This record gives sequence, C-alpha cells and structure tokens, in this order.
Amino acid sequence: MMEIVRDLTPLNRAVCAVGYDQAVDYLTEVLPFRVTRVPSGTEHNGWVIPPSWDVVEAKISQNGQTVYDGAAHPLGVIALSREFKGTVSLDELRKHLHFDHRDPDSIPYHYRQQFRSWDRDWGFCMTRRAYDQLAPGDYDVVIRTKESAGEMKIAEYTHQGRLPYTIVLGGNLDHAGVANDGLAGCVVGLEVLRRLEGRKTRFNYSLVLSPGIIGSELYLAGLDLAVRANILEGVFLEMLGSATQLAVQDSRHPLATVAHALKASLDQLGLPYRTGPFESIIVNDEYVWENYDIPMVSFSRFPYPEYHSSKDTAEIIHEERLEESVSALMRAVEILEASPIVVKKFSGNICLSNPRYDLYMDYGQVALGDSLSDGKRRMRHLMDFIPALDRPVSCKAISDHLGLPEPDVLAYLQRWADKGLIELA
Repeated sequence: MMEIVRDLTPLNRAVCAVGYDQAVDYLTEVLPFRVTRVPSGTEHNGWVIPPSWDVVEAKISQNGQTVYDGAAHPLGVIALSREFKGTVSLDELRKHLHFDHRDPDSIPYHYRQQFRSWDRDWGFCMTRRAYDQLAPGDYDVVIRTKESAGEMKIAEYTHQGRLPYTIVLGGNLDHAGVANDGLAGCVVGLEVLRRLEGRKTRFNYSLVLSPGIIGSELYLAGLDLAVRANILEGVFLEMLGSATQLAVQDSRHPLATVAHALKASLDQLGLPYRTGPFESIIVNDEYVWENYDIPMVSFSRFPYPEYHSSKDTAEIIHEERLEESVSALMRAVEILEASPIVVKKFSGNICLSNPRYDLYMDYGQVALGDSLSDGKRRMRHLMDFIPALDRPVSCKAISDHLGLPEPDVLAYLQRWADKGLIELA
C-alpha cells in the first residue's frame, strides 16, 4: 500500500490529465480493473467533463529572475487554469494568487474550476510566506498548458459472489499531488479486494475509483438500471492513512447494513472511532450515491491538519493506519457474510393472525390486566417492522435497530420465510 501511495502521490491527478491516466494504468497492473471512459465535453445533469489539462510552464518573474515556479508542485497552478502571458502589477497579480489561510508554509488545493470548465481564470497557488515576500513592481507571468479532448476514466473491479447483490467500496483517485485525500482510501480498497481473491462470498464486492463527485455522478448515471438496483449499499473510503482517529459516518438510511457491520468490526477489534449522522463528519461522494437511493457510509480519518494542502504527502501516511483500516473492513465483510439478508416478497399488510400465516405476536392488552414485557413489546415492533422494509437488509441490522438478540430475530424471520413472505438470502 505504501509503495502505491509513494508512486502515485506526485502525479497531476486532475479530473482529466496525463497524471490521472498514468495512475489508472498503474493500478490496472495491480488488479484487472474495467475502465469506463467518458469523453471530454460529455454533459449530464449540468456536469461537464473538462478537457485533458496539464501544465507545461508556469512562472512568475521580476527583473528577469524567476520568483515562483508554479510547475514545481502539482498544486502550484490552479486546476484547469487558462493560459496567460503578460506583464502585470503586483496588485493585479495578487488577484490571481491563492494561499493557505491555515498555514504559512503550505500550498492550498484550488480545484473548483474542474467542475465549472465554462468559467475559468488563470492563477497560481503558493505559500502565504511566498505571497508576503513579493516585492512592489511589475511582474512577467507565463502559464502555458496542454489541453486536448481527453477522457475521464472510472476504474471498477468486482469480486463475484453467489448472490446478485453488490457491496461497493468507493474512492477518489483524483486530487493532484496529495496522498491522504483520496489516494489512501483507494489503496485500502485495493488491498481489501486483493485479500478477497479466492474467497467464496455471498455478496459481490466492487471497488469503484473515480474523480470526486463528477466521477460518481457519471458512473451511476451510466449504469444499467438492473445493475444499479442490485447495488445493496456501499462504503466510501476517505483519508485512511493519517494518524487521526477513525470515523464512521452513517448513511441517511438508519438500517444501512454496512454501518452496523463496520461498527461491530471496530468494536470487536478494539479500534477507537467516532461516529455521527449523515454529513455530520464529512461531505463527499456519499451524497451522490445516496441520491441514487444507494446507502453510502463514510469510513475516514477526517479531519486531519494537512487537508487540501501540499503538506498532504506520503510522509503523513502511516502503514499501520492503512492496515487498521483494511483489517476493519475485512472483519466487516465477515460480519456481512454471516448474517442473512431479508428480502421482502409481498406488498401491503398481512393478516398475521390468519391460520394460514400464524405469525401474530400478541403482547397483551393493558385493559385486560396483561403485563407488557419489554421483550414482547420489541418482538411486536419486529412484526410491524417487516412490512415496512423498502430494501434488502441484514438480520443483524434489524436486530441492532430493534435491540433484540439476533438469534431471536432470525428464528422469527425464518417463520416468515417458511410462509413465502420473505427470502433469507
């Protein structure tokens, strides 16, 4: 994992760029990814794939001396900068300079133009210290780029299981010149799929690596509807190499099976983590998947001090942190594999007291002097819960949600399965 991080971090992994293409080619030598190519100019829901873009030359000079070389670091020029050549005043130059307001010695990541390629400016990113040291006077500026009709590439690899349902691991392969943001999650997902090789599983496990937001949107929009319908849930892998605490952010769906499995895994392994509701810890591609009705949990170490800066290097990545993340996901897979999935096979409400079914859980009537035990009340909640299922969910997730022992839940669900009302996959 560390070797991949070190090799790919320096590349200009913009949405469409030679460096991003090199990263995809590199990873297909590790796993036989299927690569989807979306041509520049493709538009969906207002998202437009930008042209392939790379920096050829980017310098700020004064009196014939170069004072800043923007090509020295992948973040030194704002993403998708326009070309520019001319002499400008210091005041005008500063309108096109960006620095990190958190740290005087780091270069910020200026990425937004990749998502609005129709409205582009030219500009540099530099440290606050370099910005403050610019002397009064005029400056000669040159930014030369190479643009062409390129392709946005989405890499996908699937471990085939017995059932039609797929668990997705997602990651962002873009983010030029940084290690933890995106790339660390990608290598964790890669290692999980490598360790699944040769294993017989019930579920399919798919690793999808793409540029942030726009990649997930175009990937999901391009899927066959039947394929998309069989994506059960997913985990978005983000920033998993830093020395910061693990975090599990829940899906919008309270019964996300992967959330229950991942938290149980971390508890069993004794790994400290924090958790929170959807969008309370991080906002990234999770919302894209959720808006396609696919529950997507976030697994990250966010926040970390070097976020979106040139200090997000391979040196802040710790192999043991990556390994912790892989171990937690592998244990979560074991938990997912061990608990049956409940698939509802009916609509409406069944008269469960009918002898044909005999599934009614009578927890008594207070007016008639019956004692209402907590166990009976929870089992009644389980009975009422089953008709409300709107997607397949694991027995464990249901038992955790209702606070019932999983064997008791499974025994009752088996009675429903015996009547043909649900399937336990």
